[in-house]
Amino acid sequence: MQLFITAFSLGLLGSFHCLGMCGPIAFTLPVKNNRFLSAILYNSGRIITYSTFGLLFGVIGQGLKTATTQQFLSIAFGVLLIVGTLLPTRFLNQFKVSGYFVKAVSQLKFTLSKFIHQKGVLSLLVIGLLNGLLPCGLVYAAIGGSIATGNTTDGVLFMASFGSGTLPMMFTAIYFSNFISVKFRNKVRKILPVLLVIMGLQLIVRGLNLNIPYISPKINIEKPFIQECE
Repeated sequence: MQLFITAFSLGLLGSFHCLGMCGPIAFTLPVKNNRFLSAILYNSGRIITYSTFGLLFGVIGQGLKTATTQQFLSIAFGVLLIVGTLLPTRFLNQFKVSGYFVKAVSQLKFTLSKFIHQKGVLSLLVIGLLNGLLPCGLVYAAIGGSIATGNTTDGVLFMASFGSGTLPMMFTAIYFSNFISVKFRNKVRKILPVLLVIMGLQLIVRGLNLNIPYISPKINIEKPFIQECE
């Protein structure tokens, strides 16, 4: 339960970042007269994509499921999040991103723009699905958490909880798009580094196995099968 609360909190607090990054997409949605239905379709698409990520990476986490591995993954992802957030952008830019990745993202954005200009109801769901595929540090942090769950079902629920946490702000973006200025959106984007560091610290503390309920629960170290048979 603690992991899902963490995932929801990450989505809820991180949705301020979503307002700056994904907000422009929400502001330009081909919204029909029924804004509520439009918001439901768009956000359902995002959560479906996030949950699919949870399924894929939850399988990886389950394949690595041992108590010590869960601890290591939790601490490792936490450290990577913090280091990646605090390192200067100039240092990170020294590592060239694969051309295939850049082309894939460009194609994704092109396809996304085509659906944004369509009027069909189905386009809203597709926009949400594609939006969930866009590169996002906050989503990567959630994916790391889904792997650390060590369970396929929990991985899906973790990502679904994360997506659900973003709903209040994304609904706000659709309903009040005309009242949210670009200046405000740029300000809320600056909150992301703080959120990623907090998420990193949570993962590290969880991996330390401190036997603190809801914060760092005790992970039972299972005996090897051979020992159990003796």
